[in-house]
Amino acid sequence: MDNTPAFPELPIIGSSSVPTSADTATPTNPRRRLPPWLRRQVPKGNANHFTANVIEELGLETICDSGKCPNRMECYSQKTASFMVLGDVCTRPCGFCSVNRGKPEAVAIDEPARLAEAVKRLGLEHVVITSVTRDDLPDGGAEHYYQCVIAVREATGAAVEVLTPDFVTCKPALDRVIEAAPEVFNHNTETVPRLYRQVRGPRSDYRWTLQLLQRVKDLNPAIKTKSGLMLGLGETREELLEVLADLLDVGCDFLTLGQYLQPATDRYLPVERYIPPEEFAELGRLAKDMGFRKVASGPFVRSSYHARDMAESF
Repeated sequence: MDNTPAFPELPIIGSSSVPTSADTATPTNPRRRLPPWLRRQVPKGNANHFTANVIEELGLETICDSGKCPNRMECYSQKTASFMVLGDVCTRPCGFCSVNRGKPEAVAIDEPARLAEAVKRLGLEHVVITSVTRDDLPDGGAEHYYQCVIAVREATGAAVEVLTPDFVTCKPALDRVIEAAPEVFNHNTETVPRLYRQVRGPRSDYRWTLQLLQRVKDLNPAIKTKSGLMLGLGETREELLEVLADLLDVGCDFLTLGQYLQPATDRYLPVERYIPPEEFAELGRLAKDMGFRKVASGPFVRSSYHARDMAESF
């Protein structure tokens, strides 16, 4: 049986579509014109405003906004979002991410309660909780993750998916997040080992990424593990397949493959290649044949895009 989630067809839109930030060029960083499959239609209706208002009223952050996700308006229009906890400032200088960098503020201890209230108002049955990386905290924010998972579960009964940083500076703290027993534990591999430091920064460690996912399975085999990669950064097909094999070796259940899109300034890594939809589809079929339980592969796929579809009926 094919367990690949039934994602909607990606529209090919003309001049009425919304360009992503990769359309913007600078004198020092000329960009290729986006191919037609990387244009999105603006969803109609007021549900996206409802979602945005709930988030604003409760003082919450989303990776949808901070990460300038091309799917933001689609997800908001469906009254869903991927919540970003532990503030909106990251301590890591990743080469791909548009989230603010610098010195974060103190952790807001009431954030788990506000998060649970947002989940309740939006009527979510599956919630994605991610965060900035907090290398400034002794536990990397692990206790806060624990409190967020418990608060959401107790207030709403929703299934919880966490999308965590690597905790590489405080590896034992990872166990506290696992103790919360989220239904899905997601940690993105992002790219192939050859590009790891360039993409994820000098503190990143490919082998630890794999060990992290293995640790989740070792401590709680019932938790479904998930990882994702951005394509178009210069990886080869052979390198990609080696990463997929490594992920399967540590028991990774779910996989996402999506197109890397450069944020709007030249401080970020350039796009080396735009992968066409048919190639994403072929890679998705190959990943399923290799052994992943669920696979989402497409230009607009992101690690939390249609996360409920991937996790349910597993």
